[in-house]
Amino acid sequence: MSPKKLNTIAVMTSGGDAPGMNPCIRSVVRTGVANGLQVYGVEGGYEGLMHGHFHPIGARDVGGILQRGGTILQTARSDEFRTSSGQRRAIREMNSAGIDALVVIGGDGSLNGAMVLSQQGIPVVGIPASIDNDIFGTDMCIGVDTALNTIVDSIDKIRDTASSHSRAFLVETMGRASGYLAVLAGIISGAEMVLIPEVQNDVREVGLAIEEAYRRGKTHCIIVVAEGATPTAAELGKTIDELDLGFTTRVTILGHIQRGGKPSAYDRLLASRFGRKAVDFLLNGQYNVMTALDGREIVGVPLEEVVSKPKSLPMEYYDMARVLAQ
Repeated sequence: MSPKKLNTIAVMTSGGDAPGMNPCIRSVVRTGVANGLQVYGVEGGYEGLMHGHFHPIGARDVGGILQRGGTILQTARSDEFRTSSGQRRAIREMNSAGIDALVVIGGDGSLNGAMVLSQQGIPVVGIPASIDNDIFGTDMCIGVDTALNTIVDSIDKIRDTASSHSRAFLVETMGRASGYLAVLAGIISGAEMVLIPEVQNDVREVGLAIEEAYRRGKTHCIIVVAEGATPTAAELGKTIDELDLGFTTRVTILGHIQRGGKPSAYDRLLASRFGRKAVDFLLNGQYNVMTALDGREIVGVPLEEVVSKPKSLPMEYYDMARVLAQ
């Protein structure tokens, strides 16, 4: 049976922004146009989908956005879309606009929304964009590489001032329940210790790491703390600062700086590959999947599988961080 003929597709970004979303939008639009499709941009994520905030978007409209962070389509959280009435409203708006299929660029919540639409008969392809790299089924998500480069650049700068003042710095990274960013950043920035949600942390061990760094004659001590770790960087800073460990302690929360900035070359390429493959999937009748990086290949993973399984941190990275911190 030949796949349903598509005339019009829409592309949207949803959830937290990630560097590389704009190159992905560009790729979807230009691949669609090259294949004779009318492409619409959805403004403001699922909220915009429910309110019919669509506009035609062509090849020239996405010129000059490769190097821009954030998303030109903007994004928003939507509690209403989680309801059956909100979902019906979104589908009605899509049908009224003559949109045959949808490409959703976003994280786990966005991909859950995509699966809900797919279960109600809308041809959907998801594209993973999350700096946390916490989406099952893909080796890498859009935005991870840029975020890591931002973190490492920040830690390099912090180390300069830490060495100048003989201080210990607790640097908090994003990641929610995933320690991926913290572990990778710890390895490639040469941190003395990494604390992640996946491993039980002991305040005494942190104190010992700082004290040992001082005894070995180091001029600084950098500890990377994932935001989902317990205790938090702020709690650790307060506790450790009361101890006499040789170094005074400072806490730096990198926060949303990790989401911004120009996407790296890697993220631009990955986003472009994902965007092109998403349109290829739709044209070939391969619906209700997510584009995923499997080694060097881009493959399709069923959305139902993506949203039903957690992605675990490869503990070999954590072990590497511990060994290299000596």
